[in-house]
Amino acid sequence: MQNVTLNVQGMSCGHCVKAVEGSVGELAGVEQVTVNLEAATVAVAFDEAQVTVEKIKETIDDQGYDVK
Repeated sequence: MQNVTLNVQGMSCGHCVKAVEGSVGELAGVEQVTVNLEAATVAVAFDEAQVTVEKIKETIDDQGYDVK
């Protein structure tokens, strides 16, 4: 299991949290997704054999948020 915390710009409300947590959480291999609006971060615990950090970043980007 691998953990990564990504800096994500553009999240500001509960809808943003649901959009990111929902979309990333649906990826195969993702165990946990935690959005922190104040810190502008998304923490993800995942199985690196099933999903890559790049795929996670792409999924967040597809929701309309900028991963830094």
